[in-house]
Amino acid sequence: MDHRVRSHDGFWTVSDVDLDDLLRVVDVDTDESLYEHAIGVESGVIVYDAAAVEEIVDDLDRRRRVLGEIAHAIGAGPGVVAFRGAVDPDAVHRSSAVCDTILRREREAGISAADHFAVAGANERAWNTLEKLALDDPGTFVDYYASETIALASEAWLGPGYQVTAQINVVNPGGAAQAPHRDYHLGFMTDDEVARFPHHVHTMSPMLTLQGAVAHCEMPIESGPTKLLPHSQKYPLGYLAYRQPEVAAAFEERFVQLPLDVGDAVFFNPALLHAAGDNRSADVRRVANLLQVSSPLGRAMERVDRTAVVRAIYPALRRRRDAGWSERAVGAALGAAAEGYAFPSDLDNDPPVDGLAPATQADIVRRALDEGWTNAQLDEALTALDRRRRVV
Repeated sequence: MDHRVRSHDGFWTVSDVDLDDLLRVVDVDTDESLYEHAIGVESGVIVYDAAAVEEIVDDLDRRRRVLGEIAHAIGAGPGVVAFRGAVDPDAVHRSSAVCDTILRREREAGISAADHFAVAGANERAWNTLEKLALDDPGTFVDYYASETIALASEAWLGPGYQVTAQINVVNPGGAAQAPHRDYHLGFMTDDEVARFPHHVHTMSPMLTLQGAVAHCEMPIESGPTKLLPHSQKYPLGYLAYRQPEVAAAFEERFVQLPLDVGDAVFFNPALLHAAGDNRSADVRRVANLLQVSSPLGRAMERVDRTAVVRAIYPALRRRRDAGWSERAVGAALGAAAEGYAFPSDLDNDPPVDGLAPATQADIVRRALDEGWTNAQLDEALTALDRRRRVV
């Protein structure tokens, strides 16, 4: 059944989730014939030889065909592609050594990176390793991100001008799996928050980011490489579905995993249901560089100093509220003024410890209004938030 027809008000809720509809979407085979440049299909995942693809994309027409093929796989196909030999292994090993130093340095400093979908302490993670690697070892950074495969996959889904972020993630032997989930943007919200977005945003959100992972070690299945549910990105209610027990059970019955070698990469639609697997190995320290690539188009035309705007209007907001303005009117004015989204942030200093995302600037102003903060109290809180988010 088409949920866009069934839900007439333009919004979905958890009650609209239908497991049978999801299963009809995912219980299909991947059509290998649609992907002429692939070397095969493994467990429903389109697999490419990175070196072979890189050899042919100097020709503009062939490059466009490859880009279109990858985009089709990520969007209308299984939702996931793998590239064998995506990043030079020597650059991977050198990057791993730098990242080990970063992890050790952060442990000694008492920094513990939280995970959005795993039990706290289940793994080791360092946020923003793209920047940290560049500052610690510029040569290794250049050699690593000279990967034409990373660039090709990113451009295929997002077009030129994309922005790369990265986090190193380590799961030691015995490390437990994540819960199945979708990713940023809507995937980092609660069900109630997701339900506030209209249908078309559920469809649009996956087009704003691309997820990727580069293997920094050999990853046999027992080490727990990412569990994937091919084609699940095509279920329109997936952002509301993934926390439902019956959906999690269906995921566990159907997920696939690919063994990876050093330098192999997997790229997938952020709406694909996925989860890091259990590391059941005795001796594999599973290390991956998690890539999140963002569209350049999801940004405002003008740069606004919203902290300055909020500081300026707070006294007027308090007066209007005290005079009897409705919460909707106050919220409308605040929505135009304050930063209402938690990202991007410096997740080392502003981690998602109490939920999927840090508090927003708008959340802080609402609290200030509710608790009757003075201008000085709000100023102190805004300054602390800017410091955590590294706003300069």
